Amino acid sequence: MEANIIARIRKDLVLSVDEKTKSSYSRFFKEEVTCYGVKSALVGKIAKDYFNEIKTEDKKEVFVLCEELLRSDYNEEAFIAFEWAYLVRNNYSEDDFFTFERWIENYVNNWAKCDTLCNHSVGSFIEKFPSYMANLKTWTASDNRWVRRAAAVTLILPGRKGNFLNDIFEISDRLLTDKDDLVQKGYGWMLKEASKSHQQEVFEYVIRNKKDLPRTALRYAIEKLPTDLRAKAMEK
Repeated sequence: MEANIIARIRKDLVLSVDEKTKSSYSRFFKEEVTCYGVKSALVGKIAKDYFNEIKTEDKKEVFVLCEELLRSDYNEEAFIAFEWAYLVRNNYSEDDFFTFERWIENYVNNWAKCDTLCNHSVGSFIEKFPSYMANLKTWTASDNRWVRRAAAVTLILPGRKGNFLNDIFEISDRLLTDKDDLVQKGYGWMLKEASKSHQQEVFEYVIRNKKDLPRTALRYAIEKLPTDLRAKAMEK
């Protein structure tokens, strides 16, 4: 494996800094975020270009490189790590769940990192090994807001395909009264994606839980419903 691949990636990122992108970063996050300020399309290109050098490596070696990138705390490096983790999805094995769980607990500290890892890698893992849904549900009880959000946003893409509806409702039930707005947005978004295939079921779920649903989660959940159902859901 290229010993200096991480150093070369970092050099490329430094050379690709865009001041406008860097200054706009703070608009998207409430918390302090460590970033170079590189446009996301360019970060994606860097991720794919360098992956070509390591794609024949064992998945374990790829994950070691991912972790080295994650330790820097830079958003762009996390994006590359999570893109690489997704690109080896055909080789996932059951123990990868615990690697992803550890990454969320130790390295995920904003919604962008959470969603990039969970929408793609963790979502693909759950589709491949649905028996780990039980493990995913335990995340809803975590003290860590990103682990709780992860429980929901992992099911965004499976939910969009119409899958795991009962599990989506169960995760929503567990997060229903969560006080954290980023967790509320996470499970609201999950319900919205599920509504694309299961409009009536999601509408009925919202109506049934309306008295406990925070406004933030409610607004996200009903966003794709027809106007008349949205109006009913928003009634006091």
